[in-house]
Amino acid sequence: MNLLGLIITAIVVIFFMGIRIVRPTHRGLIERLGKYNRFANMGFNWIIPMIEVIYQVNITEQMVDAEPQEIITNDNLNAKVDAQVYFKVKNDEVSVKSTQYNVNNYQWQIVNLARTTLRNIIGTLTLKSANSERGKINAELHKTLCEETASWGLEIVRTELKEIDPPKDVQETMNKVVKAENEKIAAIDYATATETVADGQKRAEIKKAEGIKQARILEAEGEAMAIKLVNEAAEKYFTGNAQVLRKLEAVEKSLQNNAKIVVPANTELVNVIGEMAGFLPIKSKEIKK
Repeated sequence: MNLLGLIITAIVVIFFMGIRIVRPTHRGLIERLGKYNRFANMGFNWIIPMIEVIYQVNITEQMVDAEPQEIITNDNLNAKVDAQVYFKVKNDEVSVKSTQYNVNNYQWQIVNLARTTLRNIIGTLTLKSANSERGKINAELHKTLCEETASWGLEIVRTELKEIDPPKDVQETMNKVVKAENEKIAAIDYATATETVADGQKRAEIKKAEGIKQARILEAEGEAMAIKLVNEAAEKYFTGNAQVLRKLEAVEKSLQNNAKIVVPANTELVNVIGEMAGFLPIKSKEIKK
């Protein structure tokens, strides 16, 4: 009975010793006596203690720094260049095996490959073009890394050119050039704005003059119309009366000079004067018989 208990105890201990839990962020490779045996997915896995070994591989996205380095550009300037590479191990069995059996220390290999690729790319560019074509450099670096690591079971997610710093004296000269260009642009913008304001004022003055001109034309037309109406009214209402007035003045002068006026018989004096002045005679009322 004691022997059986020892055996059961030994089995339980061995069982618990062989338990391996693989997290969702990892995948495992199980080797038996130094030879690959099987793939360990996330969750519960069991190995034979002291006979089998499990190696867990991180499959999440990782980043390595290519570390700053001095690179001579095509215009013979020393530029300090640094870049970062983002990658991850593919989660299938073949890819995880490739990261362990096809390359030694893939992180270190990526760093050195990135540094070499940057030297090749930036060495063909001038310092100015290297700073202005960062997107092109990133694309070429990413393409090269993808091609070179295709058998490593890795996925190069992206690359980022961290910095391209020229020598201090060159940087100062470039800053002066940029400052001068900015001042030039600012001066041009100011001149353009001033010209625009002047054009606006000119157009406003023209509009104002046109408004005054139009107002005066309308005022003159109004005055002309008023004069025309007055003339028409005078011609309509005062021409005949002026003739009557002249006739009355003639009668008045005749009377003042004691001129003799023959009054026909049976004619009223008022009618005679009115007829001389041009008025119609007043009809007398007939006497009713």
